[in-house]
Amino acid sequence: MIISKTTIQDIDAVFNIYNQATSYQKTVNNKSWRGFERALIEKEIAENRHYIIKEGIEIACTFVITFNDLIIWKEASKDPAIYLHRIATNPKFRGQSYVKKIIEWAKEYAKQNGKEYIRLDTHSGNERINKYYSSCGFTYKGISTIEWTNELPEHYKEGSFSLFEIKL
Repeated sequence: MIISKTTIQDIDAVFNIYNQATSYQKTVNNKSWRGFERALIEKEIAENRHYIIKEGIEIACTFVITFNDLIIWKEASKDPAIYLHRIATNPKFRGQSYVKKIIEWAKEYAKQNGKEYIRLDTHSGNERINKYYSSCGFTYKGISTIEWTNELPEHYKEGSFSLFEIKL
C-alpha cells in the first residue's frame, strides 16, 4: 500500500472511483454525492491536497485534506485540525479498512504539521456510517446545519452533517 499525492494522470481513475462510490451510496442510504466538477479536483491536485492509495498499480482509495472547514465546522474550524473529505474506495478493495489506514497516515501528517485534531463529516442520519467512523476512533461531535452556497458541491444542499473528531 502506497499513499501518494494524486496527479492529473490519475484524475480519470479517481472520477471512476467517485462514480462507483456514488452508485454504492445510493444502495445503502437515501443521501449520496451528486458528482463533482473536474475543475474542483484539478484545483485540489494543484494544491497538493488530493491523495490516492495504490495497491500495486491500481488505485484502491482516494481522499482529500483541508486545514479548515468554516462552512461545516463553523467556530471550531479555528482549531488546528486536518479535515478528511471525499474518502472513496475502489469496489475491488472495499472492506479492507482504508479509513483506518488513512487515519494512521493523517495522525502522522497532523503531528508533522502542528495539528491537534483529525476531523471529518458525513450526511446526517446514516447510522451505519456513523457507527463505522466511531469504530475507527472518531468521537461523534453532533450535527452541523449549513446554508448551501455555489462554492460547495451539490450534495451539500442536503444541509445537515454529522461531525466526527479525533483529538491527538
